[in-house]
Amino acid sequence: MKRFVFFCVALLFSLSCFAKDLPQLTVIAFADLPVEAQMTLALIKRGGPFPYAKDGTVFGNYEGILPKQKRGYYREYTVKTKNSKNRGAKRIIAGGNMITLQQFYFTDDHYATFKRIRE
Repeated sequence: MKRFVFFCVALLFSLSCFAKDLPQLTVIAFADLPVEAQMTLALIKRGGPFPYAKDGTVFGNYEGILPKQKRGYYREYTVKTKNSKNRGAKRIIAGGNMITLQQFYFTDDHYATFKRIRE
């Protein structure tokens, strides 16, 4: 019995050593978002219409910063950037299915970092 317990403890320890550590996401309150991000989030919750053709497309989470989910769980939406000639670097990523979006993340550096939005 002691061998079995030792084996289980050793196995759990070795698995935790090889597990990929996800970075801790900081949290940002809705009120602390830039006004343009607040407007984008309100638009997402209304279901559009969205100003950019890429809004609502699948976000792949290739950076691996957001919690791992099945493909199609995350969608990306452009946050308008003043004086930008293109879509800029700001996005809101929404997680969940299209009917009940449950999680929202903000990035202002084109997916290098994310903050979870607390509403």
